[in-house]
Amino acid sequence: MNPRDIKYSKEHVWVKVDGTTATLGITDYAQNQLGEVLAVELPLLDSEVEKGGELGSLDCMKTASTVYAPVSGKVTKINEALIDAPDTVNSDPYGEGWLAQVELNDLAELDDLMSAEEYEAFLESL
Repeated sequence: MNPRDIKYSKEHVWVKVDGTTATLGITDYAQNQLGEVLAVELPLLDSEVEKGGELGSLDCMKTASTVYAPVSGKVTKINEALIDAPDTVNSDPYGEGWLAQVELNDLAELDDLMSAEEYEAFLESL
């Protein structure tokens, strides 16, 4: 996946949209800041996530971190492979390290997210 083809939240979550389905994961910046991911807590299938609400959490070498949903919708798929291999979030954050897929409630929420260029400028401001 090309990081330039996705949208980003200020909470360092990426969103790749295909129709009304959004695949979500944490950015390379986020995984670098958190350090080695030791365990992943994923949302429940068929649960509803709200924009700005908790999507899941990552237990890392440095800290535990909540992952906040950048969009609202119903969880249609979770990356169960991360349960046995949570470090995939570190090694492939934009590929096999994705967290969940959500059926979007409101496509307009995507307008609040940043492009790759906007996200890079945001990172430079931190």
